[in-house]
Amino acid sequence: MSIQIIAEAGVNHNGDLALAKKMAVAAKEAGADVVKYQTAVPELVVSRFAEKAEYQKEQTGAGESQLEMTRRIHFGFDAHRELKEYCDSLGIQYLSTPFDLASIDFLASLNLPIYKIPSGEITNLPYLERIAALKKPIILSTGMSTLSEIDAALNVLSNGGAGVVTLLHCNTEYPTPYSDVNLRAMLELKERFGCPVGYSDHTPGWEIDVAAAALGACIIEKHFTLDKSLPGPDHKASLEPGELAAMIRAVRNTESALGNGHKHVTGSEAKNMPIARKSIVAKRDIAAGEVFTEENITTKRPGDGVSPMRWHEVLGMKAKRAFAEDEKIEL
Repeated sequence: MSIQIIAEAGVNHNGDLALAKKMAVAAKEAGADVVKYQTAVPELVVSRFAEKAEYQKEQTGAGESQLEMTRRIHFGFDAHRELKEYCDSLGIQYLSTPFDLASIDFLASLNLPIYKIPSGEITNLPYLERIAALKKPIILSTGMSTLSEIDAALNVLSNGGAGVVTLLHCNTEYPTPYSDVNLRAMLELKERFGCPVGYSDHTPGWEIDVAAAALGACIIEKHFTLDKSLPGPDHKASLEPGELAAMIRAVRNTESALGNGHKHVTGSEAKNMPIARKSIVAKRDIAAGEVFTEENITTKRPGDGVSPMRWHEVLGMKAKRAFAEDEKIEL
C-alpha cells in the first residue's frame, strides 16, 4: 500500500477561503493525496485567558490573545463545506482536524472517510469519546504525549467503537529542532501498540520525511504554505509548493526503492552481468593438450564464458584445443 501524503494547509490560508482553495490546487499539483485544514469554533477551543505559544508570539506578535488570533485565522462551517466540494472537484481528498465537539459534529455531516485528532486533544476525554462514536478510521498525532497517555487515548477510542487508528509520531515545536525529532520513536509506537504508524513533520526541511518513509511510515503529514513570508503562526515552519513537490518526489522515490526486501538480480542490472563479471581466459597462447596452470590462464572480462568460480576445477585439465592469448577457454 502506497504511503499516504497529507499536505497540511492548516490555517496557513489566514482565514481566506480563496487562499485555501489555491492551496488545494497547489497540493494537488505537488502530488499530495490529501490536503488538510483545521476546523474550529474559536470560543469553544480557547479561553479568553489563554496566552499564545512562544512560536506564535514570535510569528504574529504578542499584542493579541490566542483567542483573537484564532478568530482571525479560521473561517466558518459553510466555508469548509464549500472547500470540501472544491477539493472533490479537483480530485484531492479534503480532510480537516476538528478542535472542538461542534466541529467534530460538523465534519461528521460531511461524511469524511477518516478523521484526524491533533496532538493537543489526546488527553481530552469528551473529545475522544465524541470522535470515536463516529466509528470511522482515525489518525492520531502523538506530539507532547507519553506512552501511557497514548495508551489511555487508544483505550477510549477502541471502547468507543473507532475504526483502525494510525499513530503519527511528531514533535509540536514549530519548527522542530532536528535533535528533538527522535524519529525512531515511530518504531516504538508500532511495536508497543500494534498500530499502523506515520510521521507528522514540523522540521524546517523535508529530509526527515524521506527518513520516515525509509523506516516504514504509512502516512506522512507536512505543513505547507503558498508563501513563507505571509503573516501567521505556521508559515515559517512550512514548505512552499516547489519544496512540497520535491519532498513528495523524494518520498515516492524512497518508497519505490525500498522494494520487496528479497535480494535478487533485477531486470535493469541483469544485462550488465557479462560486462562486469569475468571468465577464465588464456593468459598467453596455449597449445592443444597443454595442462591448464596458474601460469597460462587468468580471469578477465567479459563474464560470458567459464566462471572463475570453477578455477580449481579447471586447474590440471588439458586444453582440448589451442587457445590464443585472452581467448575464453572451453572445457
